Amino acid sequence: MSQPDYQLTDSLVQSCREQFPALTREFNGEPLMYLDGPAGTQVPQRVIDAIADYLGRCNANHGGHFPTSHDSDEILHQTHQAVADFLGASDPDEVVFGPNMTTLTFAFSRAIARKWNAGDEIVVTRLDHDANISPWVLAARDTGVTVHYVDIRHEDVTLDTDHLQSLLNERTRLLAIGHTSNSSGSINPVKEATRWAHAVGAEVFVDAVHHGPHGLIDVSDIGCDYLACSAYKFFGPHIGIIWSHREILESMEAYKVRPSANTIPDKWMTGTQNHECLAGTMAAVDYLADLGRDLHAVESISRRQALCTAFSAIRNYENDLAIQLIHGLTQIDGIKIHGITDPDRINERVPTVTITHNEIPTTELAKQLGNRGICAWHGNYYALQITEALGLEPEGMIRLGLVHYNTAQEVDRLLNTLGEIVSQ
Repeated sequence: MSQPDYQLTDSLVQSCREQFPALTREFNGEPLMYLDGPAGTQVPQRVIDAIADYLGRCNANHGGHFPTSHDSDEILHQTHQAVADFLGASDPDEVVFGPNMTTLTFAFSRAIARKWNAGDEIVVTRLDHDANISPWVLAARDTGVTVHYVDIRHEDVTLDTDHLQSLLNERTRLLAIGHTSNSSGSINPVKEATRWAHAVGAEVFVDAVHHGPHGLIDVSDIGCDYLACSAYKFFGPHIGIIWSHREILESMEAYKVRPSANTIPDKWMTGTQNHECLAGTMAAVDYLADLGRDLHAVESISRRQALCTAFSAIRNYENDLAIQLIHGLTQIDGIKIHGITDPDRINERVPTVTITHNEIPTTELAKQLGNRGICAWHGNYYALQITEALGLEPEGMIRLGLVHYNTAQEVDRLLNTLGEIVSQ
């Protein structure tokens, strides 16, 4: 039976917006417009409340025999379950938390590289954030392993999948690939890429940080060996997340202090965790799940079912915003979009759109937008391989990142503002 086509109505979007205190802020008499979500989304009030409640009620370390520690442990357990639901994982102990995705990936790269030998090969892509490139390149350097880079298609800044397949062979030990580009917004065929890599015996590490706020993540469907994301990219606080199979996490050696537990997930969560922000992470997942329950108009569905519904509606809504934005940008003289522009291919991308102007330097364009209350990042956003490949260093590009709390009216305001800047 086919799934219903869920839609975010204007009233539901407004209800979502009312939950984000930051969206009430004004600058020079106008509401601030947040197009900087790819670098970190705003958070709903419930996330702020969850953090404050943890600090005010049960701020204690892990594993004590007293009430506040018991309460703290229960919140951590619930957060592991919430994020497992978010990722489509069946085992909450397979979810590992840390300060951020980059730090976790460096730690895991060190452990994973112990399986490699001189003469082995790994594959990374030029479409990725550097957090899914440099950890592997440095680990390969230290172990005498060859690194191959998958090229991008310059015309639409997507991954050259033919080149990817040509690089995989019996010597390949790891493919590190992004789920979605944090620069061009293109979505990679990670399920197919995982199948190609597994066919030659390689492991697959997926960076799903940028996919988190835009689409449903499903580790069981992708079939990868590791997947990383960040709560602060999907309406939560600054927490990094890595998922892997229980048997992998149990069998690999973690670099940790001797007194810490040898059981998962604790063996991978080195030092005292940011417990208050873990409480906020659970609140962020439940914000999205409650959006799905609102669309169902029932509360009796599971968290995972509710998340599926929420992301179905978010994708539909954001696709409309992306089409509106891309069409409007093509009407402005001198603007070049670095990414997919064909509306018939909208499902191949998320509403993160990068642009340059043929006369206005990127830094100046970002300043002009900022002076008008529009928050948008400039530069390379740590996707350095892309800007180098496109010949856009050191200025980089302007990144316009929409999420579901943005509106069609904001897109119109952006387009009008860009038109005014260019005409001047």
